[in-house]
Amino acid sequence: MLDEFLRATFLDMFGDPITNPKGWVKMPIGEVFEVVRGGSPRPIQDYLTDSENGLNWIMIGDAAEGARYISSTKKKIKREGLNKTRQVKEGDLLLTNSMSFGRPYLLKTSGCIHDGWLALSPKSEAADPEFFCSLLGVASLYQEFAKKAAGAVVKNLNTKLVNQVRVPIPPLDFQRQWAEIIQGAESKKSRLQNQLAELDSLFASLQSRAFRGEL
Repeated sequence: MLDEFLRATFLDMFGDPITNPKGWVKMPIGEVFEVVRGGSPRPIQDYLTDSENGLNWIMIGDAAEGARYISSTKKKIKREGLNKTRQVKEGDLLLTNSMSFGRPYLLKTSGCIHDGWLALSPKSEAADPEFFCSLLGVASLYQEFAKKAAGAVVKNLNTKLVNQVRVPIPPLDFQRQWAEIIQGAESKKSRLQNQLAELDSLFASLQSRAFRGEL
């Protein structure tokens, strides 16, 4: 429900990014972000490590279903693999670029990405990552990506395709207003999830005590 409300609020504030009813200036994504594709050192098994000095290896599975952020990774790679992959930093955006392509995530950590990802790094402070994470998640923009990727046996995104898509660029203060809304909503969502986990734990404990006849 909260996610649906946020999507509706975003469209109310900024309009559809394709039809652009608010009349914002539009620019190709490639003029706002540096768009790069990930890479993978191979065979990957030779580069995985348990060392704390390893680099975070960001995989699709590190993005929880319905999540907006990627904050941690399950695996790390050796630094020797750095010249065969792509390093990304906190605040960069990631787009899945094959199979379930076009899903945006905002990085809350740093690491390296394989070729199942595209990374979008802001070229200037004129692009607020929180705003653009929401923008890239709008259904009509996804459909625009899908239309441009049509014809391939397996639809996938590439840097040229993403660079060319034109998106609205509202003033930075508007973008930051949205970022504040999102951060407040995510904070509330996190508190609710923690409360639900505590209730589940309490319920399980009560069930166990009832089963043992302790209630």
